[in-house]
Amino acid sequence: MAISEAAPRGAPADGGGSASSLPGLEHPLLHAYDYEPRKEDPDAAAAGDDDREAQSFGPDPGGGASFVRTCFNGLNALSGVGLLSIPYALSEGGWLSLALLLVVAAVCCYTGLLLQRCMAASPAVRGYPEIGELAFGRGGRLVASAFLYAELYLVAIGFLILEGDNLDKLFPGTSLSLGPRGGAVVTVSGRQLFVVLVALVILPTTWLRSLGVLAYVSASGVLASAVVVVCVLWAAVADGVGFTARGRMLNVSGLPTALGLYTFCYCGHAIFPTLCNSMKEKKKFSRVLVICFAACTLNYGSMAILGYLMYGDDVKSQVTLNLPEGKLSSKLAIYTTLVNPFSKYALMVTPLAAAVEERLLAAGNKRRSVSILIRTLIVASTVVVALAVPFFGHLMALVGSLLSVMASMLLPCVFYLKIFGVARCGRAEVALIAAIIALGSLVAATGTYSSLKKIVHEF
Repeated sequence: MAISEAAPRGAPADGGGSASSLPGLEHPLLHAYDYEPRKEDPDAAAAGDDDREAQSFGPDPGGGASFVRTCFNGLNALSGVGLLSIPYALSEGGWLSLALLLVVAAVCCYTGLLLQRCMAASPAVRGYPEIGELAFGRGGRLVASAFLYAELYLVAIGFLILEGDNLDKLFPGTSLSLGPRGGAVVTVSGRQLFVVLVALVILPTTWLRSLGVLAYVSASGVLASAVVVVCVLWAAVADGVGFTARGRMLNVSGLPTALGLYTFCYCGHAIFPTLCNSMKEKKKFSRVLVICFAACTLNYGSMAILGYLMYGDDVKSQVTLNLPEGKLSSKLAIYTTLVNPFSKYALMVTPLAAAVEERLLAAGNKRRSVSILIRTLIVASTVVVALAVPFFGHLMALVGSLLSVMASMLLPCVFYLKIFGVARCGRAEVALIAAIIALGSLVAATGTYSSLKKIVHEF
């Protein structure tokens, strides 16, 4: 969706993109969290009605999602499969790396607020790509879109891998034979079978277009995340696992992987604009962010400490795979773990599907049928990749190191500085943003190399 002519473009002739060219944005973010959003230009709003419907980036038909529903969607976006890999991340970096988890959480919360501020620059901004276009024109839109959609796509693949692994642990030896009697029979078994079955069950949730309705699905995912932590604690206290592992204070060689996984835990930035635009009261989105990041950090920190104390350096990429077989706590943990991808998959796929729909719907296709077809094909493609790359921990570390760092740290900072102008920001803010860019660049370079090296070694 192109930004309307009534809105400021990303690269004006006078070097614009600064705050001086954007009415109502004269102050830096550190002094302007409680801004009042600009009223939409009636012409721009009318021109974008069709695109908003196609993208689900605008308000829901009922007037928009409430504060509480947006909190559930935000919590669901942040608290997902990263919860299972957080003990493994701690084992990679050592106890002292917990400080890095807090740093990553604070940085990602701040950059989320930067994105919200950038969205106020134009009523035409409906998603992450439009923020890139506002800052750098078409090139910025293409870069933002590439990282955004690649991240969402790979995260969706990770969900399917997670489901396949855990269901295979619950029901080992399960198989299904397909083919006519007396003819060639194809047998699908183990995690491959469960990946396909899970995809079939998840598929209908991807057809939902209203984030207000999807909030009810998200609520189940938020509850499941809390229940998993309780089940792991139960396994340690009541089932005899105990807290006997000491672990290491610091493992420098594992820090890149740990940082990548920590960043992956907070990779909701790709859909923050979607959530913000779905709200009835968009000015309250900053409160949503603070609540979501605080609650998720508490949950992540609890799981990391519990899992590492229980299994130490022997903890697996999914802590549920370490839990003792046959115990009620283990089964309950795995069952509730399975809820997360069911509740979150559609939330990840929505922006990706909406981008494709925008192109096709503009050509006059029947909206509902085309939407269902597109989302079905996207689900099918993630199944194929999940079957080909079954390395959950390494894949999530790669997504966190390369794509999540770009979408959650680097791009928000660069876009914000371009839109507002360095001269309009205070020295403290510029210094903070520069430090975030330096940290993000380091994580991206070292984490990507480490993750790719491990994936190649597994093959």
